[in-house]
Amino acid sequence: MYKIVFLRHGESVWNKKDLFTGWTDVSLTKLGESEAIEAGRYLRRRGFVFDIAWHSFLKRTTKTLHLVLDELKSPPSTIYADWRLNERHYGNLQGSSKIAMAHKFGMDQVFHWRRGYDVHPPQITAANRYNQRNDKKYKDITVPREESLKDVVTRVVEFWKEEVVPRIKNGDRILIVASGNSLRALIKYLDKVPVREIIKLNIPLAIPLVYELDKNLKPQRHYYLASKKKLDAEISRIKHVGKIKN
Repeated sequence: MYKIVFLRHGESVWNKKDLFTGWTDVSLTKLGESEAIEAGRYLRRRGFVFDIAWHSFLKRTTKTLHLVLDELKSPPSTIYADWRLNERHYGNLQGSSKIAMAHKFGMDQVFHWRRGYDVHPPQITAANRYNQRNDKKYKDITVPREESLKDVVTRVVEFWKEEVVPRIKNGDRILIVASGNSLRALIKYLDKVPVREIIKLNIPLAIPLVYELDKNLKPQRHYYLASKKKLDAEISRIKHVGKIKN
């Protein structure tokens, strides 16, 4: 039996402001930092030890990972960054208020932009200040102008097969810190979640998610390291993102 731990980053500045973030490189809030520290302490208390950790190219995942590792008695010896773990690219929506977009286009449209499996947001323009095409971090890749969740699944599954699978089979204990949609894409692949279900899946911020895999790397069970009360509260928090308050 193999175990692997997934972790969504802590609250970011734009999570707090309810903005479309995507590949925009924003920092954690103070709450987000506290959430990451708490996740690290929980992992330590539960006896988790890691040989390898991955994070995306976005500093909200990098900071989350390092705050977690500061709490572990024995941090992993190897840490990798991989752009394929980046959040979904929200195109020209990046930097826009989800609430403002809901008022303008309706909550259903905002939900489809956020969660639709093969729904493409408007392509980012050259004039958009949140366009990453000239970001030196991405000099070796073609930065997308937008992505659907289906596109994210493609790149995340490639990452999983190329990087993670060989190391799991080698017996390495792994922690992956990523964003909501990159983790949603991984879960869809691992659990073969139907499209109609994956769009409804809510992944809480900074609560470790443990997957137990058999010798063929098929999931046997998964669970969050949190009380039911805390988990329910955090999922409720995610469910209300982008909704107009009455």
